[in-house]
Amino acid sequence: MSRFNGLPILGLAIFVASASLAGAQSQYIGFVYPAGGQQGSTFPIRLGGQGLAFASDAVVSGEGVSCRLVDYYRVLDNQEMGLVNQQLNELRRKETTVDDAMAAKMALFEFPAPIGPDTGPDALQAIICPICGTANPLDATLCSKCNAKLEKPKDQPKKDAAKNEPPKSEKEAAKQKMIDRLQRRFAEDERNPAVRSQTELVFVEITVSPDAKPGRREIRVITKRGVSNPLPFYVGQVPEVARKPMKTMQLPVLGKEYLAQRQRPIQEEEMRVTIPCTMNGQIAAGELNRYRFQASKGQRLVISARSRDLVPYVPDGVPGWFQAVLRLYDAKGKELAYSDDFRFNPDPLIYFQVPEDGEYLLVINEALFRGRESFVYRITVAEQPFVTSIVPLGGRVGEPVKIEMEGWNVEKATMAPPPKDAKPGRHLIAATNGKLASNYVQFALDTLPECLEQEPNDEPSKAQKVTLPIIINGRADRPGDWDVFEVEGKAGETIVAEVNARRLGSPYDSFVKITTADGKVIALNDDHFDAGSGYNTDHADSYLMAKLPANGKYFVHIGDTRRNAGKEYAYRLRISQPLPDFELRLIPSRFCIPSKGSASVTVFAIRKDGFDGPIKLNFSNLPAGLESPGATLGAKQEVVGLGLKTKLDEMEKPVNVTVVGTAKVGDKELVHEAVPAEDKMQAFLWRHLLPADTLPVLVYNPSYQPPADRIRPPIRDEDRPKGVKPTLQKSSVEGWMRQIERLYQEWLFTDEFANREIASVEARIIK
Repeated sequence: MSRFNGLPILGLAIFVASASLAGAQSQYIGFVYPAGGQQGSTFPIRLGGQGLAFASDAVVSGEGVSCRLVDYYRVLDNQEMGLVNQQLNELRRKETTVDDAMAAKMALFEFPAPIGPDTGPDALQAIICPICGTANPLDATLCSKCNAKLEKPKDQPKKDAAKNEPPKSEKEAAKQKMIDRLQRRFAEDERNPAVRSQTELVFVEITVSPDAKPGRREIRVITKRGVSNPLPFYVGQVPEVARKPMKTMQLPVLGKEYLAQRQRPIQEEEMRVTIPCTMNGQIAAGELNRYRFQASKGQRLVISARSRDLVPYVPDGVPGWFQAVLRLYDAKGKELAYSDDFRFNPDPLIYFQVPEDGEYLLVINEALFRGRESFVYRITVAEQPFVTSIVPLGGRVGEPVKIEMEGWNVEKATMAPPPKDAKPGRHLIAATNGKLASNYVQFALDTLPECLEQEPNDEPSKAQKVTLPIIINGRADRPGDWDVFEVEGKAGETIVAEVNARRLGSPYDSFVKITTADGKVIALNDDHFDAGSGYNTDHADSYLMAKLPANGKYFVHIGDTRRNAGKEYAYRLRISQPLPDFELRLIPSRFCIPSKGSASVTVFAIRKDGFDGPIKLNFSNLPAGLESPGATLGAKQEVVGLGLKTKLDEMEKPVNVTVVGTAKVGDKELVHEAVPAEDKMQAFLWRHLLPADTLPVLVYNPSYQPPADRIRPPIRDEDRPKGVKPTLQKSSVEGWMRQIERLYQEWLFTDEFANREIASVEARIIK
């Protein structure tokens, strides 16, 4: 019943062991912003993390999305920041210029463009009330708060007007380009960040093809030293806007938290958008973000937010995720709708039928007014289909099934089950109205016989008779509804009753018990922890395995512990003899191997129905140059290391591989792919295995150093200081010299400045 269940104590030990195996795989991303974009669009994103030095690429899983690395900002130390500031001040002096060679180089070098609402034009414009400071719509004549008369803002000159200005010289343009770059570095810098693990920045340009499949993907950063963890990334179907990205947040001081809050111009607090639209933003401490839009009477709007879904777990906060809150107001400020979750999903959802033509205001904030760069959200407002539930929740492999769906705007939508050749497991399906696809819901496929629950079956005298093995698809039809199923059993026989409901998106909170014909309870269960459902923090599905004491009739009872009911309260109940089986999770979800070296990951076995046999692990598709001896999970063993070695010096790009586990139960062979996963902490303690889409392998050169993009001209005699007394040993200034050269290669120094600094150091070296 608890939303904060995590891995058991054994699991914690497993993850401690895995840390030593995968310690070298240190590339980490903590957020991506914006966390998606529309089909057929090209847009910039930024990713924040650590260990991202020598970033070389980014990849998005699936087809139809391409990435182009634009730039990388590492964290500069205080000494480096002082030098950069010195260079910036020098460039700002009117008499300072750059030489011809430098100007030519600057013209060829591409700097990242600012990312944010500077991209989304009139959205941030507003009329600011001179009396109370309220941001009002551009077409307003009176202030919405104090009723003061408003004056429309004067038209701003268009950006194209700059083309009519006299062209700057190449030297002036190069100088301004360098000034802009240095100013951006200063703007992004925070000496005392709230979350140090998110302070390195990678800038990427994303291109989404028009036919890219909508929905969830995963994005990773590739560096010359390894591959990062994945984060969710969405392909959307409607136009999108993005707010100005958040600067690295300052660490708040207890009792003076207000000093660390972001100071925003009032016009940045509210955006005007045209629906349908997806709004991308980040929430800082103490903030609300507002979106104003026009809607027409009768429109049936689905307002869905993704926040916890984008960064599922926060290790150092309670609740352990960004808990978003949505409020919808009319033009007069009356609250019309509120949501802080949808059933057991922490992300809010509002269905709103527009009562009259007019203007509406949507507000999002964090429930406790916390904030940080990784509190990223996506809000979609559109008349698109949204599926709230389906019945049944699954079917038998290869057999036809009719799916009934409930939801909003689904009257003209259709939903198809997985294809006939789909394998057993959980599949994502969606409804479509021919233009827009709905949200995805889970649909389970199994090999066992199936049936539908039949009422009345509320008590043993009216129990529905079933023959084992069977999967029963049912639901709670009314509050307090119990469904009872009669089975024949033999003395010493073991039977299993397992519920799949919450893990398939149903709000059903099951309770299962097995009784004898005279009503004696021989087994019962409320909640069962499933380490394989990494996004789930509410382990409400039941599982029990019981040994029958005698021949005769037995009754399996199932009900909702909260006595809730409705079409959405569906379940799948498996009643069978034990079906020994297993699942595999592999952490971390990538191999980073040094040249001609090796690396290891941890494989975790989730054993089912009492299966305790050995499991052999091997790779199924290793490319040339990689090899592995495999590994074996011994009988009853739950964790093992799996190694991979190489004869290669390096790989240009990562390659996705697959790990397969094989075991035998009698004459039957079980074969399952290991699911790549990331070990994530929630709320200071609870651990979760977050499944990933891919398992990339990268062979890297541990001594890699980037090639020089720039060649400094020879130091001129006039750059060398005169009359300086040598006092330094060469060994004591080698690091300082490398630092200057590195900043120069990062295009933070001009040729003249770098040469002068190096000459100054060299003059102090004792020969």
